[in-house]
Amino acid sequence: MLVLFADKTKGDKMLLHHRFIETAKANLKKIAVYDQATEKDLTYERMLIASLILTKKFKKYTGQYLGIMVPTSAGCMLSTIGALMAGKIPVMINYSTGAAENAKFAQEKCSFRTIITSKKLLEKINVKPIKGMVFLEDIMPTITLFNKLAAAFKAKTSVNSIVNSVSKGSKEDVAAILFTSGSEKEPKAVQLSHKNILHNVDNIPELLNCIPEDIYLGNLPLFHVFGLTVNFWHPLIMGASIVAYPNPLDYKIIGRLVKHYKITVMAGTPAFYYGYYKKSKPGDYASLRAAVSGADKLTQHIYDAFYKKHNVKILEGYGTTETSPAISMNRIDKHKVGSIGLPLRGVQVKITDRETGETLPANTEGKILVKGDLVMKGYLGDLEETSLRIRNGWYDTGDMGIIDEDGFMWHRGRLKRFVKVGGEMVSLVRVESVLETLLPQDTLCCVVDVPNPSKGAEIVAAIATSEIDKRRIIKEMAKHLPAIAVPKVIHIMDEIPLMGTGKVNFREVERICRNLQSE
Repeated sequence: MLVLFADKTKGDKMLLHHRFIETAKANLKKIAVYDQATEKDLTYERMLIASLILTKKFKKYTGQYLGIMVPTSAGCMLSTIGALMAGKIPVMINYSTGAAENAKFAQEKCSFRTIITSKKLLEKINVKPIKGMVFLEDIMPTITLFNKLAAAFKAKTSVNSIVNSVSKGSKEDVAAILFTSGSEKEPKAVQLSHKNILHNVDNIPELLNCIPEDIYLGNLPLFHVFGLTVNFWHPLIMGASIVAYPNPLDYKIIGRLVKHYKITVMAGTPAFYYGYYKKSKPGDYASLRAAVSGADKLTQHIYDAFYKKHNVKILEGYGTTETSPAISMNRIDKHKVGSIGLPLRGVQVKITDRETGETLPANTEGKILVKGDLVMKGYLGDLEETSLRIRNGWYDTGDMGIIDEDGFMWHRGRLKRFVKVGGEMVSLVRVESVLETLLPQDTLCCVVDVPNPSKGAEIVAAIATSEIDKRRIIKEMAKHLPAIAVPKVIHIMDEIPLMGTGKVNFREVERICRNLQSE
């Protein structure tokens, strides 16, 4: 039996926004955010004053929840801090696709009305306002000289005085509502507490040897847990600086920002790193000390290509929305390429048999279960699904993997990405890994299953590339995979569809493949 455990830290009793106040007071004149959206550099002092102003404005809105639908920027960060200071729970809304539908879904799911957003955002994504939306552009003119002076005066007082003037509570209180990606089915509302998020915030520095002098790239959306924790709360509470840019898909611009600001720490998905590799020149990422990848499997192709071009080793990690997010990560000094690293401090991990639930020994594949302060409070309004995923404190990730003899974790894919073909279970991730070795280095691929009347399912592959010898590829794959796992069809696409978070949109890939199959 193998259960991996790392000792817990004592932690801090303060809440997220209290910790921000403490850090801001200690770094008043330091730049907190280089905000690309407004082309302004905000010091910690200005961030503190602005958040205190928004706190007063947000307190007037009724209800426990406050929607936040703002691109990655100082405005989004301040809205989130202000909401917590005002005693509200920020509900982070995905604006990348279906913004209006996502906003209405969030309002209905969480039973609230007010959503803080931006006119510029709605114009850019061509979405009409819905009831309850309040625009930052309309809030700004209502800020009086008295509001500014009162907030500036409060910011001059002691940490305790400021903390006592804003919302208080327990670390068990919900600090954010995030929605699962919906790449496989309808999103669920994940309740993350202050304790959950602070677990990652307090343990990530140990993994990456982080220091307050670090400069972080903040380009991931804050409606995604990766962005909320690693791009926002972690650097801001540590006292580092953030270069905030709202679109991670602007690959060329990201490279320029890294080079110009000499960014030292960045995080992204494999698909984003692929884009950065394609649209960059050697030297663009020379300042990077740590590059972290998560959300999807980092392929050997992307790792090798980025390292060869920029001499930067991408450190793969693993996590979920429900775990705030990081469960494990490769360290700068402890790194196994291809693995998802070692569990964070204070995290218990075990691998169990997917049929019996029995805990399995090292190097034996099974379901990944996780326990610790990082595990969510539960899904809002869905006690049944919560009880199915969390039992006796153990969160069932729904992922398959192993723990090796050195304690490193290896991801084998979502259990839902195992498909039954002809009565046998086939790992689509395994099929993808074989396929990628047969493709040019700068090629993305995805493998999905589509219905088959006789077999129940049929495996097909989607490749974003120019024309290739499909027959040769299929023939080569047959040398490494059982016959039932070899794709019968390969579809060429202009690009692999992604979610706004950078994950592969499997549902959209499957839909496209089904349509192509029926033509």
